[in-house]
Amino acid sequence: MKIALDAMGGDNAPGEIVRGAWETCQMSGLNVILVGDRDVLQQEIDLLGPCNGLEIIHAPEVINMDEAPATAVRHKKNSSVVLAAELVRSGEAMAMVSAGSTGATMAAALLRLGRIKGIDRPAIASVLPTAKGASILLDVGANVECKAKNLLQFAVMGSLYAKKVLGIENPRVGLLNVGTESTKGNELTKEAYSLLANAHINFFGNVEGCDIFRSTVDVVVCDGFVGNVVLKTGEGLANVLMIMIKEEMLQSRLARVGAALVLPSLKNLKKKLDYSEYGGAPLLGVNGVAVVCHGSSGALAIRNALRQAQEAVETGLIKSIGANLCAPVIEVSSACEQMRTSMPVS
Repeated sequence: MKIALDAMGGDNAPGEIVRGAWETCQMSGLNVILVGDRDVLQQEIDLLGPCNGLEIIHAPEVINMDEAPATAVRHKKNSSVVLAAELVRSGEAMAMVSAGSTGATMAAALLRLGRIKGIDRPAIASVLPTAKGASILLDVGANVECKAKNLLQFAVMGSLYAKKVLGIENPRVGLLNVGTESTKGNELTKEAYSLLANAHINFFGNVEGCDIFRSTVDVVVCDGFVGNVVLKTGEGLANVLMIMIKEEMLQSRLARVGAALVLPSLKNLKKKLDYSEYGGAPLLGVNGVAVVCHGSSGALAIRNALRQAQEAVETGLIKSIGANLCAPVIEVSSACEQMRTSMPVS
């Protein structure tokens, strides 16, 4: 299996991106196509050593984080993220991964791969650590304004991802709201509740923000505005808590002695809270496997994102979404209209 990797996208590109791909090929035997400046990428590979599983597709352009995504994708047809999507469309690669601009990755995937029919708006799904494992939150930024039917589609896709990739047999789906009662919320959540309650999913009902990390449900559904705020608040809180714990453990000699005893447990906790362990966020709803990584992804995050992409391909995730929505894939050209109505949060 070959996976196309945007080697020029992200804060740590190309060094950490290439290293993640190199380590993946050495450890798993997966084949990775590095897309980017050939000379630059070859220099990075030379520093690491020979690797039979890597190949390079030259891309002379890069889409920067501050560029308007849709415009940049249309004008920079030879950019690394666009050519990565093109490799998936042509069948030369089975999936694409990028740590570059989320908007550009979504735009490239939409315009090159199209959407699955029955999906009005693709969603970005983030895997979050919980008290008993992990849960999926979607959407986390692709659609800041949604209709109830969009949330229904997110629920179906999130449920299938939890089952196919995370291995959860009958995922519980919750609708994020300000209360657990079915009458709570705004017009969007009230209408969505009715749709989800009558859908062919294991709908748990409304859940509150405190339920997300308690393992109350396996899939949490919300619009992209709320989801993005939740995601970044959670990331920030986790970072601050680890800093505060470290500071407290250094306050006195007795605290430092105690810290030495609990250090292994704290390392395990830090690992559970580290986004790198979860790889990236799949873009669900496009006609192909696309994984969006954190902008500051290092080699470990890239390795796990490539693994995510591989599992999504091997489990037939895209076909499952299409089958469950009882519809074939729409024409790629119709994705252009989608780009005018839905752009992700940065």
